[in-house]
Amino acid sequence: MTQSPNRLVATIFGAVYLLVGVLGLFVAGGNIVGQEGGLLLGIFQVNHLHNVAHLIIGGALLAAGLRSTPAAKGTNTTVGAVYLLLGIVGFFLVGTPLNILALNAPDHILHLASAIVLLGAGLALDRGTTTRRAVA
Repeated sequence: MTQSPNRLVATIFGAVYLLVGVLGLFVAGGNIVGQEGGLLLGIFQVNHLHNVAHLIIGGALLAAGLRSTPAAKGTNTTVGAVYLLLGIVGFFLVGTPLNILALNAPDHILHLASAIVLLGAGLALDRGTTTRRAVA
């Protein structure tokens, strides 16, 4: 894992998102789905559906990071792309009935920052996945 930035990023982000998902379950209150939620760390609004999403994403990242470099690279790229889309679209969802994850502005900033790191790692070449050219 120490030779692969993708595995390291996937493992760290996976562990952090799992932790965030678990901690969020304690502050979400009775809000399962909808625009209202509790505040995690006093800033990030979460409900139970939002926390379940964090648990699924954290589990996928952690499993991929522990499995192999290609798995981590693919998962980082996929989750990064989803977070990029969510970070952008999230700004337009706030205050509408479509905001079923109880997203707020700090959530969008965090999702965009996560997207940059995950996509950066996933799209960059990794020592474990480079191919050698045949010398003629």
